[in-house]
Amino acid sequence: MSEFDPNGVGIANGNIFGFPYSEEEASIVIIPIPWDATASYGKGTSDGPEVILEASTQLDFYHPELESAYDTKVFMSPISQEWKEINAHCCQQGLDYIHYLEANGEEKALEKYQNVLDEINEAHEALRANLKERSIELLKQGKIPAVLGGEHSTPLGLIQALNESYEDFGILQIDAHADLRDAYEGFSQSHASIMFNVLKHAKNMSKLVQVGIRDVSEREVFLSQDSDRVHTFFDWALKNEQYTGKTWSEQVNEIIEQLPRNVYVSFDIDGLKPELCPNTGTPVAGGFELQEISLLLFRLVESGRKIIGFDLNEVAPGSSGDWDANVGARALWQLVCACEKSRRNHLTHGAI
Repeated sequence: MSEFDPNGVGIANGNIFGFPYSEEEASIVIIPIPWDATASYGKGTSDGPEVILEASTQLDFYHPELESAYDTKVFMSPISQEWKEINAHCCQQGLDYIHYLEANGEEKALEKYQNVLDEINEAHEALRANLKERSIELLKQGKIPAVLGGEHSTPLGLIQALNESYEDFGILQIDAHADLRDAYEGFSQSHASIMFNVLKHAKNMSKLVQVGIRDVSEREVFLSQDSDRVHTFFDWALKNEQYTGKTWSEQVNEIIEQLPRNVYVSFDIDGLKPELCPNTGTPVAGGFELQEISLLLFRLVESGRKIIGFDLNEVAPGSSGDWDANVGARALWQLVCACEKSRRNHLTHGAI
């Protein structure tokens, strides 16, 4: 391990936060996925991993909830240039298809662009399969895997790997959107379908707890209401309760009560207030301060639950400045610190 000064200037050494650890040394391994081919509103989240990496060395590494937070052995894999190129090709074809779809309807679009959809779906399937295989290997090594997207479709392979490693686990989803649509716009693994696909393909995921949802279709609401595996805390309901006296602390306890012992955290940055992530793909008015999410994460850890993996998605840089990247890096730091505190708490229980 090379010399690292947690009170000094951050060093851009290629690893997240400039931390001096290799993958072999790491307890937490972050897999960056530069993919946003199914995004239909705003593009740019494929650049999220790169800009977060660049911004991450500007943080200070004291954390009030984690002693010696800078000792966290976290490593981020190199960003795949091959997948960036594949994504760029798929994005251009996908945009042509989406524009035609919006102008002419689904039937005509599918007739004209079915080959494009097939190509994107096949690439997406390869991405999912590769991630699942890599995640299974990391889990076998006793490491905690995480994904840094990219659009919110990206962590499906990781969640499937956890499904094969745990007999029971839950998901805490922080998001403006429910993501319960089936093959949205013809994309089998659309960013708007991630949790629909999880419910379908991860049978050991016993409870999906959604927090902050505020842009949702009627069908998604009905699916949530009809499924005993889904509990949704809509943003409007949370806010209305707060307006009449309930505290966020009380609401956090109610959220955590819905989750089983093992928890995967899925954090779409658009769950935050849009002024914190103005360039995300689909920003929505409402949402949370980052510190509100930090309270939720660390209260989750304090409850005795175990964080078994996480993702952060939908961070996109703007045309100028690095605000989105800065907030994204700080959101990632909160996730990493909560995960590390959970890991330390459960060391006596052996490897995962």
